[in-house]
Formats: sequence, C-alpha cells, structure tokens
Amino acid sequence: MGAISAPKPMLYLAQVQKQKLPGQLELTLLAYQQSSYRWEVDEQGKIVSIASETSLQEGVLVLIELCPQGEMLSIQDATTWVLDLVKTYLTSGVTPAFLKAEAERSEQWRQSLTLQNQDLSRRSLEVEARREQIQALEESFKRDKENENSPEA
Repeated sequence: MGAISAPKPMLYLAQVQKQKLPGQLELTLLAYQQSSYRWEVDEQGKIVSIASETSLQEGVLVLIELCPQGEMLSIQDATTWVLDLVKTYLTSGVTPAFLKAEAERSEQWRQSLTLQNQDLSRRSLEVEARREQIQALEESFKRDKENENSPEA
C-alpha cells in the first residue's frame, strides 16, 4: 500500500488589512496558486488572521504560504513578484487576449494539419490501390504474352 501524502501548502496573493492587534496580521486572500503557472482568483476574498512578527502597511500585497491547517509558513512582499510578471508578460505584449488568439490559431493549425494528414492518408491508399492494379495488369500482360508465345497444343 502506498503512503498517503500530506496536503501541500498553498501559496496565496494577499492584501494586508488594517492591523487590529499587535502580532496579528489580517489578510484578504486575493488569488491562489493551482500549479507552477496557473493561478485562480479567490472570488470570496476570504480574510484570514495570522500570527506574525512582521508589521506591514495596510494595502500592501504579499505572497503568503499557508499550510492546510491555516498556519503561515512564509510571507514576503509581492512587489518583486508583480514586477517580474509585468516584465515577463506585459512588456512583450503577452496578454490574455493575445494568448486566447494564439490558442485559437494553434487549434486552427491543428485542425488543418489533421485534414491534410487525412488527405495524405487517402491519397496514399489510392496510390497503393493503383500500384496493385498496375501489378495485376502487368502480371496479366505477362501471362497473355506467355500464352501468345507458347506453342499451341
């Protein structure tokens, strides 16, 4: 039997709320990471309160890693992360609309290649059938020639 793996910590993009108690941070969870390159917006905007020695200004964006029980594993300012996203995607024109257009174009290419492949397969079968017909005619021609050249009994 395989061991059951423990739930993995989740990375969230969060916004710091007004600090009500010393040593406690209130954060609004804005988005969470589903996989390396996929994030989901947290529509609920759940507010979590975590124990933290860190004092952050209200409104600051942070990346926070929470274990499944809700305990904070790490927290860091999200400024560098957001700037990296802007540099990587937005300065080169990679927008959601661009990605959607590229996905549609890719799908059209895939469909076109599928049709071309089907056409080539059909043509290949036709060529093979004609080759077999030619071979059959050649054999028939050889037999007819042999019959013509053979002495009649």
